[in-house]
Amino acid sequence: MTTAIQLTPQDTVEQALELAAAQGAEGCVVLVAETSSANLRWANNTLTTNGAMRGTSVTVIATVGAGEGTAVGIVSRSSVTDATLREIVAAAVATARDAEPAEDARPLVDGTVGPGWDEEADETSVNVYEKFAPALGEVLGRAGQEGRWLYGFADHEVVTLYAGSSAGMRLRHSLPRGFVSATGKSGDLSQSAWAGAATRDFSDIDPHALDAELTRRLGWASRTVSVDAGRHPTILPPAAVADLTTYLFWTLDGRDAADGNSPFSKPGGGTRVGEVLSKQPVNLRSDPHLPGLETFPFAVARSSGGSSSVFDNGLTLTATDWIRGGKLENLMQSRFTADLTGAPAVTPTIDNYVLSVDGATGSVDDLVAGLDRGLLLTCLWYIRVVDPQTLLVTGLTRDGVYLVEGGEVTAAVNNFRFNESPIDLLDRFTAAGATVPSFSREWGDDFSRTATPPLLIPDFNMSTPSQAN
Repeated sequence: MTTAIQLTPQDTVEQALELAAAQGAEGCVVLVAETSSANLRWANNTLTTNGAMRGTSVTVIATVGAGEGTAVGIVSRSSVTDATLREIVAAAVATARDAEPAEDARPLVDGTVGPGWDEEADETSVNVYEKFAPALGEVLGRAGQEGRWLYGFADHEVVTLYAGSSAGMRLRHSLPRGFVSATGKSGDLSQSAWAGAATRDFSDIDPHALDAELTRRLGWASRTVSVDAGRHPTILPPAAVADLTTYLFWTLDGRDAADGNSPFSKPGGGTRVGEVLSKQPVNLRSDPHLPGLETFPFAVARSSGGSSSVFDNGLTLTATDWIRGGKLENLMQSRFTADLTGAPAVTPTIDNYVLSVDGATGSVDDLVAGLDRGLLLTCLWYIRVVDPQTLLVTGLTRDGVYLVEGGEVTAAVNNFRFNESPIDLLDRFTAAGATVPSFSREWGDDFSRTATPPLLIPDFNMSTPSQAN
C-alpha cells in the first residue's frame, strides 16, 4: 500500500506546476495557504475553551489556449497530499479544456523568487495570549464580585501564503491577524454592552480597558427611557462607522459601476470617477503597508469576478486613494476591467482601508460633550442592502443605544431599525473625530484591518423601533 506524503508548500507549488505542464496546460498558478490559529472563549465569567488549529488549502488555476482563446480551470482543496495533488491538477486542466474562453484572460504576471520563499510557514499558539489571558482572568473575577456577566471570544491567526506560477512567480508572505469581541451584561441580564478591538499580536489589547468601557456603558443603562423613531442627531463611534464603511468599500467595484449596477455608475453610462461624492474633506484610502493594518502586498485571487481576476495573481499592490477630499478617485479594477472601463490605472482590491476627515481631532467623548440632545450608538448588525443603486442599507442597532443630554450620556434607550446610505452619510455628517483603528461588529470576523473616525450625523434615520434586546 502506498503511503500518502504530506508535501511542503514549496513542493506543492513546484509539483503542481510540473504536473500541469505535463498535462498540456499553457499556464498555471498555484496558491498554497497555511493557516495557524488559536482562540479563547469565555462565558458567565468563566474561561470555557481554548484551542489551536492548523489547516492547509491549495488552489490550482490552470489555463489552456492562448490569447483571446485562453480558458481557465480552477480547483481548490484542503489537506492535500502528493496523491491528491495529481487529482487536483488533472481536474483543473480538464475543467479548463471544457470551459469557454475567459473574458478576463491576460498573460500571467511575470515574477521572480521573492524574499523568504524557502522559509517554513509561521505559526501562532495560545502563547500569543501570554499577557492577555492572566489579565482576562482578573477581569472575569472582578465582574463576578460586582454582579456583572462577561462573555467573549478572542482569536488569532497567521496565514502564510505561497504563490507560484509558470511565469516564474514565487512569492511568500506571512500575515497575522487577531481580534477580541466582548459583551457585558447586567446581573439580571436586562442590559448588555459590547466592545471589540482588532490586533496583530495581542500586545496592544488590554482586557482591563475593555472591561472598563463595558462597565461604563452598563452604568449608562442604569436608567432607561423610550425614544420614538425618526431622524435624530446621532453619534456613530468608530466601530459603527466601520460597520457601514465596509459595505461601501465592498461596492467600489469598477465592473459593476461600468455595467450600471452600483451607486458609482454614471447615468447614461460610465462611472462616477472624478465626481464629488461629499462636500466634506473626507478620504478613503488603502495601502498594503499601513502600519498596524498590513496586508498582502500582491494581488491574490482564487476566482475571477467583478474587480478581481485570477490572471492578476502576484500583481504588486500600491497605496490607492478611493476617495480624496470628497471626490471619487478610483474604483477597484483588474487589468481586464481597467481596459473594459477605460480606467487610467489598474487598482486591484486591497484588504484594508482608512477613512479619515482632514483636520478632524478628538474622540467619541468629545463629540458627546458637544451634543445638546441626541443618540449615541454602539454598533450595528444584520446590515442588508435595500437599494443597490443608492447603497441604501437597513439594519438594527445592538448592545446599547444611549441618550445624550447636555453633553452627557444620561440613559439607555430602545433599539431601532435604521435605513441609511453610507455614501449619503459621508456628505451629511457635521462633526468628526480622529481616525483610530476600528473593529466592525458586523464584519470584523472576516475584515478587521480598518481605521475610522467617529462621526456626528445630524439626522440619522431610525426608521422604526426594534424589539431586539
